[in-house]
Amino acid sequence: MINRRNFVRLAGGGVVLGATAGLAGCSSTLPAEAVAAWSGPPAGMTDVRHWVLSYAILAPHSHNLQSWLVDLRQPGEIMLYCDLSRLLPETDPLSRQIMMSQGTFLELLDLAARQKGLRTDITLFPQGEFGPTTLDKRPVARIVLAADAGIKPDPLFEQILKRHTNREAYEAREPAAAAVQAIVASVAQHPVRTGFVGGAQPDALQKHRAIAKEAWRIELVTPRTIMESFKVLRVGPREIAEHRDGLSINTPMVRALTALGLFDRSKAPAPDDSATTGQIKGFNEKMAATPAFFWMVTEGNDRKTQVNAGRAYARAQLAATAQGLVMQPLSQALQEYPEQAKPYADIHALLQAPAPRYTVQMWTRLGYAPAVGPSPRRGLQAHLITAA
Repeated sequence: MINRRNFVRLAGGGVVLGATAGLAGCSSTLPAEAVAAWSGPPAGMTDVRHWVLSYAILAPHSHNLQSWLVDLRQPGEIMLYCDLSRLLPETDPLSRQIMMSQGTFLELLDLAARQKGLRTDITLFPQGEFGPTTLDKRPVARIVLAADAGIKPDPLFEQILKRHTNREAYEAREPAAAAVQAIVASVAQHPVRTGFVGGAQPDALQKHRAIAKEAWRIELVTPRTIMESFKVLRVGPREIAEHRDGLSINTPMVRALTALGLFDRSKAPAPDDSATTGQIKGFNEKMAATPAFFWMVTEGNDRKTQVNAGRAYARAQLAATAQGLVMQPLSQALQEYPEQAKPYADIHALLQAPAPRYTVQMWTRLGYAPAVGPSPRRGLQAHLITAA
């Protein structure tokens, strides 16, 4: 959910130029099987739960890990679990972002169910809530689907297949006031405080940009956090098609560097390496041009609050999509590892959300930008629990 895909910005020497010459006709488009889920549910599904879940798995997720497991063995019921093998212990040590990603899944599931005239009775943590520092094998949610004539489709459903996190440069123009209001209105049913800053507040806008830049720099130069991203970095069509998750790079240059052994993912680059300094420079340029920021704050930070904040964010991003706007979460300053303590304190202070009473659950860039393609998805079968 952050700008980690463009890790490598390396200018090539002769060996690289020679290697890429033969790749001039190669496409950066992702393999068809990696993005097939974005075509919507296949025809002929006999279990409505499969149809609903085919939309839920398109939800945004930290590092695109897709840590959702569902048990369908009880008729008419969906039991949602967190895949404990798909966590982020370095950048998300308390699994707050993972819990928000469970919430994004539940929100898209609910939107899809409404489209079928189904009510979703969702019970969070039916066997008890996780503690504040660790997750376990208990379910995240029990969802019972029931036909209900009073259920109406939500217009946000129409945006699910169009919603993509956009990490590219945004246009200079500021989001229209009516568009921002539509985003705010979309989360009114959730107990979150929303905020927006744009060109009318230049000093505040600069402070947002400065915090984002510093937090991104810290993550890039901290070996264990950058290595966590390297571990889920998929380079080239073979890796992308095999895993269909994580952070995908399919550009001919990086594919050539990888094939030649010039892109070493087994160790963190030094702070002064071109891969690091280039990323910092590129990110700073994007931040300097970002016209607006949007955020959500909650009072409290228990697991239910985190899940519901994820539901609210899913709605906000879909509402932004409907308005022709794009978002990119800026997760680094919200992460609870020691090196990010100052950016964490700075963003909470700037947003008048003193911890621990309040938590900034989501902070994003917001603006207009050319369309980008979808990220890979593992497909419904990868998320189904089939044995006890």
